[in-house]
Formats: sequence, C-alpha cells, structure tokens
Amino acid sequence: MELSSAERGESATPILQINDLSVARSGEIVIQEVNLDIRKGEFVGLVGPNGSGKTTLLLTILGLLEPVPNTGGRIRLYGNEGFSKSDHGRIGWVPQAGSKLSSHIRITVREIVRLGTLNQRNMFILGDSSGNARVERALEMVDIMDKADTDVSRLSGGELQRTVIARALASEADFLLLDEPLVGVDLPSRNSLLKLLDNLCHEEHMTVLMVSHDLTAISQAAHRIIYLEGGVKFDGPSEDLPDFSSLAGLRGITHVHDDHGHGH
Repeated sequence: MELSSAERGESATPILQINDLSVARSGEIVIQEVNLDIRKGEFVGLVGPNGSGKTTLLLTILGLLEPVPNTGGRIRLYGNEGFSKSDHGRIGWVPQAGSKLSSHIRITVREIVRLGTLNQRNMFILGDSSGNARVERALEMVDIMDKADTDVSRLSGGELQRTVIARALASEADFLLLDEPLVGVDLPSRNSLLKLLDNLCHEEHMTVLMVSHDLTAISQAAHRIIYLEGGVKFDGPSEDLPDFSSLAGLRGITHVHDDHGHGH
C-alpha cells in the first residue's frame, strides 16, 4: 500500500509542480501536456526511449527552455512560478557532460567542488570560510575525501560522477536533477552511486529527479518511476512498474552504455 505524503514526512506543498506542460524543440512538440508533482524527500526516476523528452523536461525545469506559448502550461518551483534567482542555489544540476569533464580540463576534485560554492556575491572572495566548510561537507557526503587533491583526469567514471554530484551539493542544493549519471560507470560504481542518492534522500532529506536508460537499476533504487514518451505514460511506485517490453517505442531503454541518447 502506498503511503500518504504526510506518512512519508513530505511537505504539503510539492517542491516541483508541472501543469499541462508542452515544449517544442526545432519546431516539433517533444513533450505534451505533462502533469506531475514532486515532493521533498522523493527519489524519482525519469525513464523513456531516446527522443521521448527526458532531458527536455529537465532543461525546462531549469528555465533553459520555454513552454509552448499560449498553451497554459506552467512550472512552479518551491511554490513560485518558474525558475527564479532565489532558487538557483537550491537546485543542483548534474548534466551528462559531467562525465566528459576529465578530458577537457586539468583541475583537482576539491577545486571542482569549490566551483559549486561560487555566486555573484562571493566570486572574487578568496578563502571564504563558509564556502570551504561546504566543500569539505560535500566531499564527505559523497565519500570522495581521499581523492580531494587528485586531478580529475585520473578519476574513474564513478569517482567523476561523485565529484560532479559533490559540486552540486556544495551549492547547498536540496533538489538534485541528474541526466544519465550512470552512463560510462561500471556496475559496482553504479550500485554505489544509487546507494549514495538513496542516502541523500533518506538521511539528508534531499529530493532527486534522475534520468536513466538503466530501467533495472532505476526501478530498484527510485521510490517512484515516471515513464515519459511525449507525455507521461506511467507515474507510480517502482514496484508497480509494468512490463514495458510489450509497449511500442522502447528501443534503447535498457542500454546503459548507449552514448547516442542525447536527443531526449
């Protein structure tokens, strides 16, 4: 039996509310009339075939894409209309590009995580004690303190993902949006990452919305699954997830290492 939001200790007002949202890219509707709420402490998995609108939805939540005009679609974050400057530090964005970081830049883990503390007020202040404490706390939370002074070019895929998640946590985010964090990560590291995200929800009372092609992994880790294919086709507890193999258009959903899934 599914627990009520009060029984799960969640707030009455959802962190994220999406109503009748439609978004177009390159003139074509990618997601249509999406409705969903996400409450504090939930670990939500967002799944669907390539091109189904998963990344588009995340980018729209972040305010980087706009709803189709005159459709009445809207997004509310923390009870406010749209993405505002006040929400900036509360939302931690972990994009697919994070896994490619090591091939482009020479920088240590601690320096990468430190970037998460920068904002317009402290960007030119060196030795900010509050920021330093947040960096150390983020490194501890993702269990990568032993690699803090290691160049990111020497990290494994799993260690690099932990670093990028720590960067988001250093911003004092309480809502993490992750786009395919399991791609390029070996099985033990994948399981460890999922355990980390689960712990962040249960112990730190954070909220996670994660896109993944790995249906098996996400259904075992997430509390709730949203299946997106143009619109929301399923939204419910992970244990109620139907057998999608009988549905059309599911090619690629279980291919964790598919590097072609950029057109969500």
